[in-house]
Amino acid sequence: MALHKIPSSDRLALPQVTLCAATSVNVKATLRALEASVAQIDFAACKLFTDAPLEPENPAISIVPIPRLGCSAAYSEFLLSRMVDHVDTSHCLVAQWDGHVLDAWRWRPEFLDYDYIGASWPQFDDGHDVGNGGFSLRSRRLMEACCDPQFRASHPEDIAIGRINRTWLEGRGMRFASPALADLFATERTGDLQSSFGYHGVWNMPRALGAEAFWQIYRELDDRGTVRHDFSSILKDVRHGPGGQIRMIRMIADHMKHRFGRTRGDTCLTSSQSSDRKA
Repeated sequence: MALHKIPSSDRLALPQVTLCAATSVNVKATLRALEASVAQIDFAACKLFTDAPLEPENPAISIVPIPRLGCSAAYSEFLLSRMVDHVDTSHCLVAQWDGHVLDAWRWRPEFLDYDYIGASWPQFDDGHDVGNGGFSLRSRRLMEACCDPQFRASHPEDIAIGRINRTWLEGRGMRFASPALADLFATERTGDLQSSFGYHGVWNMPRALGAEAFWQIYRELDDRGTVRHDFSSILKDVRHGPGGQIRMIRMIADHMKHRFGRTRGDTCLTSSQSSDRKA
């Protein structure tokens, strides 16, 4: 599934939405994810929060300097308590290096009717199953509510919103999308890459972008240890096409190096861990 830039005359305009990402690792890949999104949509603003020195080629992307996010808990704390200060629109679209817009024309206006929407969690069957924060749409009023002293902030941030505090948030008038609508918004463990607006999860990338495109992103990662979820299924997908066997061998070597502590294991990038958590 190739991503491409849409001519300006045909682009989707979302003046109500600020596109945001925050990271201290895999920064180039995160920038690429934002570029893939702004290539299709005119957002009110696009902001990358990072401590890395960057000068994006795309003028639509602004760099907002922040202190280093030294762990995944620091990422959650930033999203829950500090990102809201930089959002002036009614909604914020959160992206990560392994989650971004796939097809702008799959956007549905009713997405904006909700305060929180992210790919559904199939491991939960209690009705609190929306949803993943790695590619998510959240209202500014929900972000403000997350700063309330009564909100029980915790890590991962999407579990804090979608499960631990969901009843409290709904009591304050917040609306969560249904799982069916959430899966049209994004594919993660559920949903269909052929019909969803966006996706999240490195295990989806070879199929969403193509094996070769994923490989180019993978080779630029400064923390390949983040490619650990569903590693065997990723290997099956990257083997397709010319050079597939070489890709598999190199990924296995990288995986073993990380497993035995020979590479840096910083996991501050992503909340995707929460997709497999019970809470």
